[in-house]
Amino acid sequence: MFAIVDSGGKQFRVSPNETVKVEKIIGADDGSEIILDKVLALSSDSGMKIGSPYIEGAKVKGQVISNGRTKKIDVFKMKPRKNYRKLTTSRKYFTLIRIAEIIGG
Repeated sequence: MFAIVDSGGKQFRVSPNETVKVEKIIGADDGSEIILDKVLALSSDSGMKIGSPYIEGAKVKGQVISNGRTKKIDVFKMKPRKNYRKLTTSRKYFTLIRIAEIIGG
């Protein structure tokens, strides 16, 4: 059984007892329970359901393991022959979720 959920503008394929790293969810503290209700597709033993755009009544329950930041990424900008060089860095925030169960709609 698996589901495809939308979180932070990205789509993730999730299964029970799986960990998923999604964009930071505001208000999600470590150890709290979270419900992802934007389920795009749902696969089970009975078959596949596809929403338009979402499946009504379908939810994915999970528990927040941790919040954090990714590794540092260097962003280097340069314009040739103009003596323009700029180095900045970027780190994205994420929320790590363990999927507990998938509730079909």
